Amino acid sequence: MMTISEELIARFTAIVGEKNALRDPADQISYLSEPRDLFHGRAALVLRPASVDEVSAIMKLAYETATPVVPQGGNTGLVGAQQPDSSGRAIILSLSRLNKIRNIDTIGNLVTVEAGVVLQNLQEAVQDAGRLFPLSLGAEGSCQIGGNLSSNAGGTAVLAYGNMRELCLGLEVVLPDGQVLNDLRRVKKDNTGYDLRDLFIGAEGTLGVITAAVLKMHPQPKGKAVAYAGLQSPEDLVQLFRLATDQAGQALTGFELMPRIGMEFILRHIGEARDPLENAYPWYVLIEISSARSEADAQEMMEAVLTQGFEAGLVQDAAIAQNGAQADLFWKMREEMSPAQKPEGGSIKHDISVPVASIPAFIAEAAIAVEEMIPSARVVCFGHIGDGNLHYNVSQPVGADKQAFLARWHELNHRIHTIVMSYNGSISAEHGIGALKREELRAFKQPLALELMHRIKQAFDPKNIMNPDKLL
Repeated sequence: MMTISEELIARFTAIVGEKNALRDPADQISYLSEPRDLFHGRAALVLRPASVDEVSAIMKLAYETATPVVPQGGNTGLVGAQQPDSSGRAIILSLSRLNKIRNIDTIGNLVTVEAGVVLQNLQEAVQDAGRLFPLSLGAEGSCQIGGNLSSNAGGTAVLAYGNMRELCLGLEVVLPDGQVLNDLRRVKKDNTGYDLRDLFIGAEGTLGVITAAVLKMHPQPKGKAVAYAGLQSPEDLVQLFRLATDQAGQALTGFELMPRIGMEFILRHIGEARDPLENAYPWYVLIEISSARSEADAQEMMEAVLTQGFEAGLVQDAAIAQNGAQADLFWKMREEMSPAQKPEGGSIKHDISVPVASIPAFIAEAAIAVEEMIPSARVVCFGHIGDGNLHYNVSQPVGADKQAFLARWHELNHRIHTIVMSYNGSISAEHGIGALKREELRAFKQPLALELMHRIKQAFDPKNIMNPDKLL
């Protein structure tokens, strides 16, 4: 494939300046590797614009010269959507210097933020203003708002607050030809035709470059209660979820599933972890209740949920965090569930969702399929029960050859995804499609839906320069 010319490199460089046009492979390393080390690419340049005007100028030149552009935020994505191909012709467009919080509106509970703002920095700025931005992810210390929007990130608080699509009112987007769509709406009601915002959220940078957004804030809870409960079965889990929802309503802000094997991995590999309960149980649920009134109110609701769970025979044992430090440790143990699998060898991962009521049946059916395909493989199924999102990870059998196990990644993915679709679920609940699941999308998406997606792509990006070969 033809590589980018020196003359064109100089033109792109002139837009952002020499120090923000990274050409040396040594300077590009952090942009070319991704968390799972599954995708490796090459880039002609890494451009680091500092303004919407610079992004616009880059895209105008890219459109004129048919140069592929790969937008990149914090580079924490898990499906390869932020990585260029191996041709060396693409430009990585890093949004990290667009990192301003433009406005915090505590009356309308809105914050206008640029795409390169790190999620944790936004959380802290909003907290300083007496508000809450509820999106919470394991990568929140490095992931950026533009990437969160482009992947429609969810995380642990979707149950109460929704994912990024629900948290966003308006966007500023640079289109593939360099035009700027200023749709930074600050109203919750706007019935003026097609909602263009929703085309770009979750599009993984294939339709344009998100440069800013208007996001919703929420009041800070006055009190929280966090607890672990030990359960015998997924059937008990979904019944406990119904009970907790009935009891706590919108105050239920977390309901996270973990299996015993995952707890054992954490206890082995995470230094400060402690078993929250005296005895071992097949399943655990981390429950968080947030009160708009007081700490005591949150505690009372939690005690009522657990008491009813005990009386119904759903909860075998439970522990309520006694202070903020213990609550943070409870959450850390949940957040370390995925990293704790790495020392156990290879792990084949699935980011799926099924209807909440179907979770027990799915877990049972999928376990049979895994055992048939890879006997003694260790299933670590955990996730966000309130929205049916399960991280269905499969660790290699003890003593197995790691590479031979990982070679069955796509085969096992397809089997699990087939089961997921039989329950009218989704093969990608929050990580996106990227390059990793592109063929799986073709296998499971309705042909008409795929055709419409291709039409939209062609309408916005007729030269196919925006993150080519991702998603579609």
